[in-house]
Amino acid sequence: MNIGIIGAGHIGGSLTRRLTDAGHTVFIANSRGPETLADLASETGATAVTAKEAARSGEIVIVTIPQNRVPDLPHDLFEGVDLSVVVVDTGNYYPRERDGKIAAIEDGLPESQWVETQLNRPVLKAFNNINWKNLLNDGKPAGAPGRIALPVSGDDAASKAKLFKVIDDIGFDVVDVGSLAESWRQQPDTPVYGTNLDLEGVKRELSEASPVRKPEWFAV
Repeated sequence: MNIGIIGAGHIGGSLTRRLTDAGHTVFIANSRGPETLADLASETGATAVTAKEAARSGEIVIVTIPQNRVPDLPHDLFEGVDLSVVVVDTGNYYPRERDGKIAAIEDGLPESQWVETQLNRPVLKAFNNINWKNLLNDGKPAGAPGRIALPVSGDDAASKAKLFKVIDDIGFDVVDVGSLAESWRQQPDTPVYGTNLDLEGVKRELSEASPVRKPEWFAV
């Protein structure tokens, strides 16, 4: 499958390596230009492109940049891109450490629903609760004991099915969280965040999540 990735940090780089290892064709972009991705492209066989090119290069496009940088993406990033193309948001809101105040999120909008408003495009939320080192190194074959499961939220069943297949390809099980409105269950400081649990463990922790954001997860 052709997959575009916008963002070449820890998660974007790990996904580039995992996906190319699994036989997928990756088009990788960052904010600094394709020429700065020569080493990653050489290592993995991915093609370095611009963000607009990445958005038009894949059946799946993964946006994996800091939350506060999402508004900086081109406003027409997905203009003319077929609606069958799946867009995935991996982001997390860190108001005190990095992102500053995003009022809509602080008022209760789940983080990836806010990303939808910025991209003008439906998204799935995935890859946000796992550390990049575990994403890079800890994939296992289907059925292996202790295989890590990843939560995925979103509103379109066909889009989810396509992403689930890719996640399986790179060595992880999937738990369907439900609609994107339920994606708060996998946000930072929920029971499933930062864990490496199997299917049953992820289901259990998702069920124990609270929609109430703790004071320390608001901007100062």
